[in-house]
Amino acid sequence: MLKKLILVVAIFLVILLALSFGETVFREVFAWISSLTGVLIRNFGDLYFAAMGYLRAHTGKVVLALVLTVPASLWILRSRGESLGRPAGQRKIAIVLALFLGWLGAHRFYLGQIGWGLGLLILCWIFMPLAVVLGLIDAIRYLFMDDDTFATTQLS
Repeated sequence: MLKKLILVVAIFLVILLALSFGETVFREVFAWISSLTGVLIRNFGDLYFAAMGYLRAHTGKVVLALVLTVPASLWILRSRGESLGRPAGQRKIAIVLALFLGWLGAHRFYLGQIGWGLGLLILCWIFMPLAVVLGLIDAIRYLFMDDDTFATTQLS
């Protein structure tokens, strides 16, 4: 159930990202990340206020992303639901999660590696650029790993 929920959240974030691509959101996000580089994050209040500001400025896009997430998630879960449990399907989902939400450790939570996921969350809180780089490294590792190796080393 947790894997399906994480998949739905990832689909929503990818759709929302696609709707916002090329607009001021990326400029704001990159400015925010560059302001955090080398600085400890004092609290998650900054993340909350950034999310609230985005929701106020782009309410229509968020609603459209939610509306598009439901049929896309249902279609994927119905057509590919049985293959999501196989190592090849899990590897592909882990790659997508590591690319888009790797800095939060979503791919580690999806694979059942709760300790590593919590470690990435703490690292994100302390020094976000390193968490982003580690998420991208995991995505590249999973991309070049064959299914058998992935099943033996990553699946719990």
